[in-house]
Amino acid sequence: MPAHKNILSVFRRELGGYFNSPLAYVFIIIFILFAMGFAFLLGGFIERQEADLSASFFQFHPWLFMILGPAVGMRMWSEENRLGTSELLLTMPISPWTAIVGKFLAACVVLLAGLVLTFPIVITVEYLGDPDYGTIWAGYIGSFLIGAATLAVTSVISAFTRSQVVCLIVSVFVCFLLTLIGIPPLIEFVRDLGLGGLASFLQGSSFYENYDDPRQGLIRMQNLVYFLSVITFCLFATSVVIRARRA
Repeated sequence: MPAHKNILSVFRRELGGYFNSPLAYVFIIIFILFAMGFAFLLGGFIERQEADLSASFFQFHPWLFMILGPAVGMRMWSEENRLGTSELLLTMPISPWTAIVGKFLAACVVLLAGLVLTFPIVITVEYLGDPDYGTIWAGYIGSFLIGAATLAVTSVISAFTRSQVVCLIVSVFVCFLLTLIGIPPLIEFVRDLGLGGLASFLQGSSFYENYDDPRQGLIRMQNLVYFLSVITFCLFATSVVIRARRA
């Protein structure tokens, strides 16, 4: 069977697993509530009276996905390992890579559904004024990329463990570090220590810094390359772990 059909088969299986259980619905509801709540309560969306979402809405997404991304992705391989179905899956005439991509894409659809269902805030912005839809689209693309990156990180960690709880905790910690190392106060602190090279490295390696441009409506090639590189590397690392188990 062609690789794309194998990927589609795994994708359908995994997507059904998400939406046949409460997980996808819980994620979507929690994401919408927190995204909207942060925008209105912490971001001062009403007080700003601006037809803009970069400061009030999109700025909180890295911190949301830091937790909710691993919450969606923790079952990708951990549950398979716990039930012993990973061995069954990998004895089928499909490559580990097609199974990894199919699972990852299914998790991305759940994440994308949560983002799409925040559309009422875009309608609200339209009501308040004349928004720049290019900036809004860039913000959503950046949010999806950082969410997909958290899923890819979780994919690697879930391949190592049989416990979804362990996977969740470790993944949140790793995503937290990858987000934290790019925040301006930390970068300034490292620069003040005379470590400009380290500060530049940390800044360029962080989720936060590479998300900041899309959040403000500017998608640079370096941002796309960064997130796609993180996703590709993590999925490749997952395949290495899975192949080692298969051997």
